[in-house]
Amino acid sequence: MLSATAQELRDQQECGELSSVEITSVCLDAIDEHNEKLNAFLTFDRDDALQQARRIDERRAAGETLGPLAGLPVAIKDNICIEGVTTTCASRSLENFRPPYSAHVIDRLRNAGAVLLGKTNLDEFAMGSSTENSAYGPTRNPHNLDCTPGGSSGGSAAAVAASLVPLAVGSDTGGSIRQPAAFCGIVGMKPTYGRVSRYGLVAFASSLDQIGPFARDVTGAAMLLEGLAGYDDRDSTCINQPVAKYSQTVDQPLEGLRIGVVKEYLEHDLDDGIRSSMATSMDIYRSLGAEVKAVSLPHANYSVATYYLIGPSEASSNLARYDGVHYGHRSSEFDDMIDMYCASRGEGFGAEVKRRVMLGTYALSAGYYDAYYLKALKVRRLIRNDYDAAFQEVDVIASPTTPHTAFQLGVMSDVPLSMYLSDLFTIGCNLAGIPGISIPCGVGNDGMPIGLQLMGRALEEETLFRAARMFERETDWHQRRAAL
Repeated sequence: MLSATAQELRDQQECGELSSVEITSVCLDAIDEHNEKLNAFLTFDRDDALQQARRIDERRAAGETLGPLAGLPVAIKDNICIEGVTTTCASRSLENFRPPYSAHVIDRLRNAGAVLLGKTNLDEFAMGSSTENSAYGPTRNPHNLDCTPGGSSGGSAAAVAASLVPLAVGSDTGGSIRQPAAFCGIVGMKPTYGRVSRYGLVAFASSLDQIGPFARDVTGAAMLLEGLAGYDDRDSTCINQPVAKYSQTVDQPLEGLRIGVVKEYLEHDLDDGIRSSMATSMDIYRSLGAEVKAVSLPHANYSVATYYLIGPSEASSNLARYDGVHYGHRSSEFDDMIDMYCASRGEGFGAEVKRRVMLGTYALSAGYYDAYYLKALKVRRLIRNDYDAAFQEVDVIASPTTPHTAFQLGVMSDVPLSMYLSDLFTIGCNLAGIPGISIPCGVGNDGMPIGLQLMGRALEEETLFRAARMFERETDWHQRRAAL
């Protein structure tokens, strides 16, 4: 059960070989056994999860029509609100916060029959690329416990890679689903901006954040995105377009597929294993009849600088509400109101959150707004134009997901710029608002997983799933499991 895919587990329930209670119990036992060393889950409620599973089994036995995720355990990143369940964003400032409402995606998952298993660890307020910025300790990579699982959705990625749960939900602001998916050797997708409602997602950078799926294979990710995606009028940026049946078309190969390889990315310093895996992956696509050609994203090298102006600026605004008055941590020692604000935020926020809030506040300040934030918005438009031009020539854009494999915990924590540069290949997708998926495509010289990133036109998640599944059918990298 622990190594089975989401589709296999669903099929086994439908034919009566397994029950949701059995699947959920096995996942909970695995969490009990392994979470102490992984630190993937921050909270989970055994009794509540089993109660959800029993209800699904009872409804199935009664012959009721169930949703597409019926009986499947799903882990939730701890920056997504569930009514009455502690939602910390891995920050001391929210350690006692229990939301009075649930996120739109939580309602959709429940309607689809999913069993919500627990909340997973992350970089504080989703700000980071290693899950080392969590106030509750780092998550470890199940392939090597000395290494990071990536971030900020490291807990969700590690939980799936360690076979603690078949499916998990994360959020992606600059690569926070795709980078940990690559580091952990699983599948992770960032949908088109607006494809999934952000209602109930605690905001980091509102024009970049997007919720998406983790799974062991492409079909599982397609199943989960079907459950997550859909229009919500409570999110003004949510797109009112029908959601395709991704899981029903994922096995249909794409005829005449044109793949563009980003030449600017290949000019960077890549691990030898990643460069080799990238070349091999393109050879596999050629053998399947795809045309592979080089494409240019001329402003790609400006994406990190652009992101680290826009993202922190929006974070500065979004995090202004955590003042110790309305909600959030309040210091017990202060002299006056200003001192209370300073002490509460100083105690509640970690170093990386403080760094980004200060960067954003500076970029938005009088005299610097035009020079930094406004200019970053203009460059963002140029980056989007680069993708639009490339998609005139190709159907899918390919690149490595990361320039290196998972690094050891602590190696980059004192060098923020190096950590930021590790997101170079994923950030452009968020700035342009297009979908991107990372699929396992090899292992590095250190034995750690390597990810292949595919990017598509806005709202063409179906194309990405089909293109990714073409590759997956020809390889067995997605079958590799971490041996804890």
